[in-house]
Amino acid sequence: MNTYSRYYNTIVIGVGGMGSATCYELAKRGQRVLGIERFDIPHDLGSSHGYTRIIRLAYYEHPSYVMLLKRAYELWGEIERVSGERLLYKTGSIDAGPADSWVFKGSFRSVVEHDIAHEVLTGKELNERFPGYRFPHDLMALYQQDGGFLTPERCVVAYVNAASALGAEIHGREAVLGWEPRGDGVRVITDRAEYEADSLVFTAGSWNSQLMPWLRGLAVPERQVLIWVQPERPEYFRLDNFPVFNCLVEEGRYYGFPVFGVPGFKFGKYHHFEEQGEPEMLRREPTRADEEMLREFAARYFPDATGPTMSLKSCMFTNAPDGHFIVDLHPEFPQVSFASACSGHGYKFASVIGEILADLAQRQSCRHDISLFALSRFGGELSKVHREKLALARAPASGRWQRSGVRNVRAPFRRGHEHEAPPDQGWYADTTDLRYWQAEDVQPFW
Repeated sequence: MNTYSRYYNTIVIGVGGMGSATCYELAKRGQRVLGIERFDIPHDLGSSHGYTRIIRLAYYEHPSYVMLLKRAYELWGEIERVSGERLLYKTGSIDAGPADSWVFKGSFRSVVEHDIAHEVLTGKELNERFPGYRFPHDLMALYQQDGGFLTPERCVVAYVNAASALGAEIHGREAVLGWEPRGDGVRVITDRAEYEADSLVFTAGSWNSQLMPWLRGLAVPERQVLIWVQPERPEYFRLDNFPVFNCLVEEGRYYGFPVFGVPGFKFGKYHHFEEQGEPEMLRREPTRADEEMLREFAARYFPDATGPTMSLKSCMFTNAPDGHFIVDLHPEFPQVSFASACSGHGYKFASVIGEILADLAQRQSCRHDISLFALSRFGGELSKVHREKLALARAPASGRWQRSGVRNVRAPFRRGHEHEAPPDQGWYADTTDLRYWQAEDVQPFW
């Protein structure tokens, strides 16, 4: 006999990286939590798989992410202690590109602004220290020792097990058919049952916009392909001799990992062939064209890793128009919150996004500054959490905009112009104070 309740404090839809962390954070606070996942837990159909996912403190996308990353590292350490399993491996990280590129300059400014230990290397110096690399000598690279990778499937398992141990109820293979507000709460209809809750959280990745029509056109799924290639010099691609990397080269922007978990040196190209569409319509099976494009990159920049292809796997990005996250409350129904469009760089933040979403579900406010991620930056009404922050910013004691020689890092929107230096700007938002934000701080980073 099924004795499960049908009423909860919070229902979480989607139990991947973000959703599993949210379930745990809520259960840790004594909340009655239901997590619903339409596929297996974990699964390889979305964005929370692939054995390894990069984490790095140096952050060229925008310096304001660094404060969230510091908390993310703390929370990844917490779930490692709770689970008794190592989930984060520090290999060091490389952010490389031409000296005037937004990848190198953005990474450099983030570590300077936040006083993070780092080294700046030329391509020649990088190649000499880490012989698996063969970058152009005039490329500039920022090395940060705390970078590395997470093991995404194991992270999901760790969070689900920890949440379940605290009383959370997690359902796999249950599809959500619809939802509706009911007074100050919600009702959720699935292919198995109906449930009610005080609050609702969406963390369904590429499927979010199917349940949240206000995200259509703003959270766009994109096909991504990763390759694992057997190195001819495997000693060059070990954990202790090969930092994870992001690099901007003539062919585009790529990222990669040391050998871990399965055979082969893993890497991919950001936005691959730029194939977008509904998640069910995107091709799952990698093709010979996918493989050839990726192997050409390895042949030029990692020539000691051009052995046989070991694996090819597809996954999905879910992109916002400006490349930043969308994390917010529903502007009309504050009992509904969501994290979507993490734009291909979100998994490392899953631990802290879980904390943010738990705050929004429980209190409709947040201890972290998420102004950069507001849905209203694309037009429309401010949600409750941002209306309250705006009221704080307008209060007489809230301070004033500041002028400084420190400038935000900007990047041109147009693809194909990645080597241009970001446009200069003299005004900046103090990223240590949640009150100091303005619309101009939300800029595309690719």
